[in-house]
Amino acid sequence: MAEPEVLLDAVSKRFAPGAAAALDRVTLSVERGEILVVVGPSGCGKSTTLRLVAGLEEPDDGTVSIAGRPMRGVPPQDRDVAMVFQGYALYPQMTVRQILEFPLKMRGAPRAQRTAAVEEVAAVLRIAHLFDRRPAELSGGERQRVAMGRALVRKPRLFLFDEPLSNIDASLRAELRLEIGRLVRRLGVTALYVTHDHVEAMTLGDRLALMRAGRVVQVGTPRELYERPATSFVAGFLGSPKINMVPGRAEGEALLVGPFRIALPAETLPPAFDVGVRPEHVSVVEGGGAGERGEVVAVEPLGAQTHLVVKVGVLELRATHGLGFGTFERGAEVRVSIQGERALYFRRDGDGERL
Repeated sequence: MAEPEVLLDAVSKRFAPGAAAALDRVTLSVERGEILVVVGPSGCGKSTTLRLVAGLEEPDDGTVSIAGRPMRGVPPQDRDVAMVFQGYALYPQMTVRQILEFPLKMRGAPRAQRTAAVEEVAAVLRIAHLFDRRPAELSGGERQRVAMGRALVRKPRLFLFDEPLSNIDASLRAELRLEIGRLVRRLGVTALYVTHDHVEAMTLGDRLALMRAGRVVQVGTPRELYERPATSFVAGFLGSPKINMVPGRAEGEALLVGPFRIALPAETLPPAFDVGVRPEHVSVVEGGGAGERGEVVAVEPLGAQTHLVVKVGVLELRATHGLGFGTFERGAEVRVSIQGERALYFRRDGDGERL
């Protein structure tokens, strides 16, 4: 089996004696040519992970290796990595051409080589028309393209992205994340990408590493994490609208999920457990028919889909309706049912392990 491009082996990091661990025995590998997205809530350790790989921090315990070489004591400039930051970090006094040339100039590359490399990268990123401008004259999206170009021009072994799209408006963010994925795959390089945005993670990553409180909770493809989450935390973090988590109770041959009765799963259930139902597995219909009587309490029309919140007894459920805006209105009486065969089951204690 090929050596991972990046390997973190039981890495731990504390920033002060006695403080909680920023990273707690993290083991993670990134394969050559892969985009691995490290995702999780603020403070979970994802940016610390990136800084350890970049050489901006040293681990207290464990080993960080790049291309099979341990990085202990190796300075950032000798790791053959390029980092793209959230804040762009562009030199305000330089033009775009000078910013792109700077990494090669620092390496002593000849002028002709610098010019050829810069023009090649600018063509890929469509920023050649910006060569004579300075950062203050650029939009947020243009600045991010320039920051990416400065990293690309070095042709590094590894790209490190630290929430590069956080300061960009939503419509441009969607466009740029597609560009980043297309560009990295076209170049065939390896990328470690950090974000707190689950949509960004799922649309960009070949695999995801979901972190919580300094630990890696689950690693897998976006589909694996969405359909087979290891814990209730993973299930709740991925997906929009958020998964419905309802206490379950076995009763004879049936399972009670709020007011709903579904077939008992094959798994052996503990005394206390929760049932997770994705919004797309909640059916809402107007008028009569099968299902429990409910009331629409919120409507979010999003064009191709409509997100609903329906109240069934004391239980509120999120649902996704896929037929455009539909005719749902707040206060409407509806019939609600759930697809029991698609439900997920989690322990209510400990880490909320999926059953």
